[in-house]
Amino acid sequence: MTERLRLKPREERRLRGGHVWIYSNEIDTDATPLKGFEPGEEAILENAQGRPLGRVLVNPQALICARLFSRDPAQGFDEAFLRERLEAALRLRTQCYGDSGCYRLVYGESDGLSGLVIDRFGSVLVVQTSTAGMDRYLPRVLEVLETLLSPTSIVLKQDSGARSLEGLEEGVTVHGQPLNGPVQLEENGVTFMAPVLEGQKTGWFFDHRENRARLAPLCRDARVLDAFSYVGAWGLTALAHGAASLVAVDSSQRALEHLEANAEHLGVRGQTETQRGDAFAVLEARADAGERFDVVVVDPPALIKRRKDLKAGQHGYERLARQALRLTAPGGLCLFASCSLHFDRAMLTDTLRSAARHTDRSVQMLWSHGAGLDHPVHPAISETDYLKATLVRVSPPGRGGAF
Repeated sequence: MTERLRLKPREERRLRGGHVWIYSNEIDTDATPLKGFEPGEEAILENAQGRPLGRVLVNPQALICARLFSRDPAQGFDEAFLRERLEAALRLRTQCYGDSGCYRLVYGESDGLSGLVIDRFGSVLVVQTSTAGMDRYLPRVLEVLETLLSPTSIVLKQDSGARSLEGLEEGVTVHGQPLNGPVQLEENGVTFMAPVLEGQKTGWFFDHRENRARLAPLCRDARVLDAFSYVGAWGLTALAHGAASLVAVDSSQRALEHLEANAEHLGVRGQTETQRGDAFAVLEARADAGERFDVVVVDPPALIKRRKDLKAGQHGYERLARQALRLTAPGGLCLFASCSLHFDRAMLTDTLRSAARHTDRSVQMLWSHGAGLDHPVHPAISETDYLKATLVRVSPPGRGGAF
């Protein structure tokens, strides 16, 4: 018999608005003690009057103690349910990207599978689970993926910090054929090798795919600076579309080695310079030295991981924006991005406005976009709408500019 989890009075409004998370302080623990559940256990969620609201996966040890996976109280987290959700996710990506086979296949809550992320690199899948519920049913997820896509290898990249919040162990393992190094992907007509075993996150950042596609045609014959370059997605895409040269900056020597290998593979190694170092310091030093680039890309990791880090993170983004504008040649382009959830689009725009004033520049906003089509936004869950990328044209003092 399926256990029941009951909410306190007036705690269902957010769920009725479309959200799927339930916090531990919203539970009527007198009626349904959380300590009675095992991590990942299924339950029927009830309102305070005992009326079923749907089915959840419970983790009594976490602040988000339950996650709604179906609004049908009779729907279990079984193979048929998983297959339906995964097939729906695959149809969307195929509709958007055809048979490319390279994209984010599952994006957590946005695909109705809270706590699950799957990136696809052709016949290789990289899977991350970040909740006790999804971790408990991981074998079932893998079974469905095997029958649906017949992958040669499935990498379980279980090294996300989010797992510790759910009391889960971390590690990286491979199911199927062993992997001896990076795996191939194609994005915007350019072939890369992604270090899925040792790289950041799943090894690649598909979320900026469309933004890179928008920028690439504007880089012909340009001198490009790519800060926080990782393995070269921004800069090497620019070179592949006709940029003249690239300076790539990253703090990780290993990431730069992968970038250089990708540049060699694309035949643009001679046009590529790499520099290992702290991007904040490197950008400032190059700006002070009077260097200028036709296109500057600044796409840092999240500088604001928690709301309490907002002030310090805003200062960091301001520092980066000022140096980026100083480094952009008159009439050049600056692509400034943020993946910090708490640093919203209005803040990013204001940061660029402030940086322009402090560096005596004028900037024109050309476009501002979020993540690509394989990262659909759940309208009730702001956490799924984290990415911002804004392109501006930079003019010298007193010339043009919108703000």
